Amino acid sequence: MQRQGSGGSAALRYRVAGLVLLFVHLVFVGWLTLRPLDVMWVTAANLEPLAGIRADLALGPVEAARRIGESLLLLAPLGVLLPLADARLDVAPWASLVRTVSAGALLSLGIELLQTAVPGRVVDVDAVLLNAAGVALAHLAVVPAWRARLRRRLYGPGGGGAGGPRAGIGARVGAGAGGWSSPGRSRGPGGTLRREDGPQGATPRIPRVGTAP
Repeated sequence: MQRQGSGGSAALRYRVAGLVLLFVHLVFVGWLTLRPLDVMWVTAANLEPLAGIRADLALGPVEAARRIGESLLLLAPLGVLLPLADARLDVAPWASLVRTVSAGALLSLGIELLQTAVPGRVVDVDAVLLNAAGVALAHLAVVPAWRARLRRRLYGPGGGGAGGPRAGIGARVGAGAGGWSSPGRSRGPGGTLRREDGPQGATPRIPRVGTAP
């Protein structure tokens, strides 16, 4: 019970920290992407997937790395901050990845749509792809290892897998002291049940005694 209580308080602390950092990051992203730009001219909107990436690659390796890297890093912190704000440990890795990347892609798409009303900004579909890729890379690099380490710290070595803490609690309930054992089984070292070796044999019978005359 003490370990479960510490796990709940730790999850609450992580959730509060994740929400605060998520809010700060979103405010920074909004200021960076939605402020007007004072430029002489802007390029046309890019609605063809990978066309903008090919154009960046044509500018040379240094400029291409700068432009593509900026798009990858813009929303990459969401790959860590969204699971941190959720603060759940018993989540399947692929389900967590899909939800996080989907949320990042939707946020990126919303930013691109809002930029249509901002002077100096244009829509770029490749920005959505690169933003989502950055979220996925950050999530894969940090979240699975962080969750596994936190499960081991809060629940011990048996809580290393998704759903491990729940399974461990349920397994300990039936193995408590004074638990019942089924016929043909005996309780071995450590309180575990084991089946008796060999057949049980016939039930002994008391011979019938005759009545005296």
